[in-house]
Amino acid sequence: MAIVVGIKFKLGGKMYYFDPKDHELNIGQHVIVETARGIEYGTVAMDRKEIEDDEIVSPLKEVIRVATNDDEERVIQNKIKEKEAFKICEEKIAAHKLKMKLVEAEYTFDNSKILFYFTADGRVDFRELVKDLASVFRTRIELRQIGIRDEAKMLGGLGICGRTLCCTTYLDDFHPVSIKMAKEQGLSLNPTKISGSCGRLMCCLKHEQNCYDELLKITPNVGAKVRTPNGDGIVSSVSLLKGLVKVKLEKGDEKELDEYKVEDIKILKDGRRSRNSDDDVDIKELKKLEG
Repeated sequence: MAIVVGIKFKLGGKMYYFDPKDHELNIGQHVIVETARGIEYGTVAMDRKEIEDDEIVSPLKEVIRVATNDDEERVIQNKIKEKEAFKICEEKIAAHKLKMKLVEAEYTFDNSKILFYFTADGRVDFRELVKDLASVFRTRIELRQIGIRDEAKMLGGLGICGRTLCCTTYLDDFHPVSIKMAKEQGLSLNPTKISGSCGRLMCCLKHEQNCYDELLKITPNVGAKVRTPNGDGIVSSVSLLKGLVKVKLEKGDEKELDEYKVEDIKILKDGRRSRNSDDDVDIKELKKLEG
């Protein structure tokens, strides 16, 4: 067993374990820690906790100190320098005529390295660009190609719900999202309605899928034959979240549409129709949204 604290280096970023030593730390407090890429400035995201040794990535780095006023001032100065570095890098990219889009420039806390994040459609030969940037900044330069979901995470913004993007605020890792999820949740397969700011399927489809998986186990398909308290019929529509189904009943020469709770009916035979038809939907085009 080991005593650790959780540290994050970016809002919405991953949390890493560190040895707190004898420091009294509180959530939200800024600290200086040793990482694989040097000395870094982070924020306490988890109180002191005892965990199993197999949950730790060895060697466990230490918290060096609680951030001082000088440390806070250095972070502010680094932010100012990052804006200038971003501008210079954009100019160098244009001069080298490289097909890449610069997303962010980041100084390490101790200024031992500058990281430039970019997006591009394919591989980019940026060796000459790195040499050019190194001659300007006189420090180590690292260029990292990222995906468009990572770009949205870095830049931030608002989702169609009106709230700050999940990936920017708390989502520390991306999970696969598929068209099947949108279909099972009864959503329109219109790309503009189910894709996020990054152009990929919205992450919230994944958040809600477990709930839909459980509901789908007990809810009949549209077209299924069911038995109701008023007789047998065919399911004409389903409201998964409300737990309601509309059933078409045949009473002599007449047909009647009644609504029942899922627990009040019994499934006799599944219908052949799916919850969302693929008719007139370009599935190949939609597959490009998956990520």
